[in-house]
Amino acid sequence: MQSPSEGQFKRTMKARHLVMLSLGGVIGTGLFFNTGYIISTTGALGTLLAYLIGAIVVYLVMLCLGELSVAMPETGAFHVYAARYLGQATGYTVAWLYWLTWTVALGSSLTAAGFCMQYWFPQSPVWLWCLIFCITIYLLNVITTRFFAESEFWFSLIKVVTILAFIILGGAAMFGLLPMKDGTPAPFLHNLTAAGWLPQGTLPILMTMVAVNFAFSGTELIGIAAGETENPEKVVPWAIRTTVIRLVVFFIGTVFVLAALIPMDQAGVVKSPFVLVFERIGIPYAADIFNFVILTAILSAANSGLYASGRMLWSLANQNTLPAYFSRVNRRGIPFNALTFSMLGGILALLTSVIAPDTVFVALSAISGFAVVVVWLSICAAHFAFRRRYLRSGQPLAGLKYRAPGYPATPIAGFALCLLACIGLAFDPQQRIALYCGLPFVALCYAAYYLTRNGGQKPRLETGEQDAGQ
Repeated sequence: MQSPSEGQFKRTMKARHLVMLSLGGVIGTGLFFNTGYIISTTGALGTLLAYLIGAIVVYLVMLCLGELSVAMPETGAFHVYAARYLGQATGYTVAWLYWLTWTVALGSSLTAAGFCMQYWFPQSPVWLWCLIFCITIYLLNVITTRFFAESEFWFSLIKVVTILAFIILGGAAMFGLLPMKDGTPAPFLHNLTAAGWLPQGTLPILMTMVAVNFAFSGTELIGIAAGETENPEKVVPWAIRTTVIRLVVFFIGTVFVLAALIPMDQAGVVKSPFVLVFERIGIPYAADIFNFVILTAILSAANSGLYASGRMLWSLANQNTLPAYFSRVNRRGIPFNALTFSMLGGILALLTSVIAPDTVFVALSAISGFAVVVVWLSICAAHFAFRRRYLRSGQPLAGLKYRAPGYPATPIAGFALCLLACIGLAFDPQQRIALYCGLPFVALCYAAYYLTRNGGQKPRLETGEQDAGQ
């Protein structure tokens, strides 16, 4: 029997787990809270356009990721691809960016979950609920991968059903089938045009693109889980198509309802726009129902986040860029040490979230969004380089079990839109801190790589290019 240090990841995830894992990572804080900030910044129509552009970006990035992950299904895939095709230092930086994104988001999510519980138990301390949820999420991840995937499936299912119910009920209110609590007429198209089509112009759309990308972040979890998925060459492309289609329906449908029912001057991040909608409609117990849904959404995102950050840390150590301690996998196929360290990072991040006002929440979301967009940039660039190198090696295009359509336009367009989103941060004072923090962190990662690599010894990644053709 293998020792824990010699354990291997097990391919126990099925297609339904992969789809729900991705949906669970996406439908969370970004959709339930950041949408309010985007409405208040860009207006109703601007929000719709911003999310449509975001959906296009996600689709392009996922096509690139699909080809890479089918050709090379590996756990912690993003930095592996970046290291092989963009350079070892870039792969190292990408992994740390993605790990930091999910670890910080984990702390924010757990804090938000504590505030949700205070809605029902106003005298209870937030830290107590944070501790309870920390332990719960940790146990869901360390028992078995299949147990984690099953729990995430049901977490995500609750969110999916509720989002569909919200679209139906909100749509009914838009067309006057459900009366508004204050007696106002059906607001269909009113909020979309009340302040003008684009009250602040088109610049706010560019400014909020990172916030939109943050809301869509988590879709790329399919790439991380490819190494633990049964039959990845069939499951991964199907999961990508299914996930993107569902996200477009859920996000665009939800945002359309929110934009039509919430005036621009009432939106924000202090209160979820979903709660604002049901306060206006006046459905009995709606606040309790949606508080529960938001709670499950936050816990689901935290569940996915710990999974992602633990796998990234394991993958860094597995490629000899971190101590071997973090690369150990136990007999159940769980990177126990990496998960534990990532959990500690989430607990430390709680301290920031407890004292953070709404402006700090926007700033933290921007930092996480910036890191995710940089990861997406690397996926597009790695795909572009992978296909070129694959064809130069003389191998037939038909040898790829999944090919992203539209190459090379697909990775180029995806890269350009992600880069544009990063540039947009410079125009928003509330989100500009993401550049102030993100760019120095990227530089620090590159410096750390060159200072800590083992005497110039080449990591095993550089011999992995041949894997794509096997």
